[in-house]
Amino acid sequence: MTERFVFLTGHLARTRLRRTLEGMGETGFTWEVIDIGVQVAALMTEPIILRRLPRTLAATRVILPGRAGVDPARLTEAFGLPFTRGPDEIVDLPRFLGRGAAPPDLSRHDVRIFAEIVDAPTLSMDALRARAHALREHGADVIDIGCKPGLPFPHLEQTVAMLRDDGFSVSVDSGDLAELRRGAVAGADFLLSLTEHSLDVAAGTQAIPIVVPAPDGGIDSLIRAADAARARAIPVLLDPILEPIHFGFTASLQRYAALRARLPDAGILMGTGNLTELTDADSSGVTAILMGICSELAIRNVLVVQVSPHTSRTVEEHDFARRLMYAARADGDLPRGYGDALLQIHDRAPLVQSAAEIAALAAGVRDANYRIAVAEDGIHLYNARMHEIGRDAMSLFPALDIAADAPHAFYLGTELMKAEIAFALGKRYVQDEALEWGCAAPRAARDKTRLAEAGPTKRP
Repeated sequence: MTERFVFLTGHLARTRLRRTLEGMGETGFTWEVIDIGVQVAALMTEPIILRRLPRTLAATRVILPGRAGVDPARLTEAFGLPFTRGPDEIVDLPRFLGRGAAPPDLSRHDVRIFAEIVDAPTLSMDALRARAHALREHGADVIDIGCKPGLPFPHLEQTVAMLRDDGFSVSVDSGDLAELRRGAVAGADFLLSLTEHSLDVAAGTQAIPIVVPAPDGGIDSLIRAADAARARAIPVLLDPILEPIHFGFTASLQRYAALRARLPDAGILMGTGNLTELTDADSSGVTAILMGICSELAIRNVLVVQVSPHTSRTVEEHDFARRLMYAARADGDLPRGYGDALLQIHDRAPLVQSAAEIAALAAGVRDANYRIAVAEDGIHLYNARMHEIGRDAMSLFPALDIAADAPHAFYLGTELMKAEIAFALGKRYVQDEALEWGCAAPRAARDKTRLAEAGPTKRP
């Protein structure tokens, strides 16, 4: 049966919504647009919908405006058919509908994130605990206790025990075999990094060895380690080591591919820090590429560090990237259209209105309230008396009539500066909404079943 979607909207968005749906051409559903009788679609409420929408609606699904402060679940119960929240902007509707009128499922992943505390010996127990809890909140599955060469770590056993008591999986990362043995005996779940010659360090404990090639051993060394672990009936993870760019990077990628070809079922780990930390590029893009490689090669473990200030969000980036790649792989699709958390500097669809659409809206304005929008030709500032276009905030300052209203001037200054940043970078600007920076600057989740609070210039 062909699905029939009903789209609820308001007066201002009705024409544009119809034009967008018509522009999609033939679809796998039929549709109808219903103007619920409010000027601005985001201002429709549940009582209005309950009062004005027929109960005998000929539809298989009702699509609500993304910013409408209503609860789709309550409306679904009241009408006996599914209500779904659509995207915030009409420009995103085709992509939304292309995924079956539902947001992508990013709840699943199959990659375990090891997050390293690199300076663990120098931290107090309280500081170690706080760091571990923060890393878990950001997406880490295993807390990696990073030891430092030549630096004593007298509280290593206490650290392992404390983190285990707090419910963490724990790995110990050291080049000192004695330190690794102490961690294993204390109850660590993983040891980094052993070789084919040092597997005995984990003997008699629950610790899973993570093995790197012995000096000059290459992939053959990892194969021998895997064979030895199999003979002892113990699990093992293999790490061919990802090298920095210009220091063996391409060859190291080839090692990962070759190892997977030779051991199709082996557990493999990739440490991503040699790329994210040692490359002057935003870590989100680097992470996306590396997690795409992990997805293709079935690498199910990654070791992440965030030491450099420019990688301060890289655990969160890895967390989103593993979900993005899992969803795209499950759909047999490209990793695009599943979320914008890694699109931190530029947006894929920055403009929500064209210059012509803004001009049409401006022509219908009858009040003195300033509206701000961004289009391909610049920043638009308009009300009933004026419509100016500029490329930066200061160029629009002379057009403002706000000398006697300091709070309003402050508000417009912040909004125009946001618009300037958005126009310069190719980001989406929506008046009264914060710019979206993805994982780089996460925003607190907003309860979309309620209308947003009044802005600061409207509060007493």
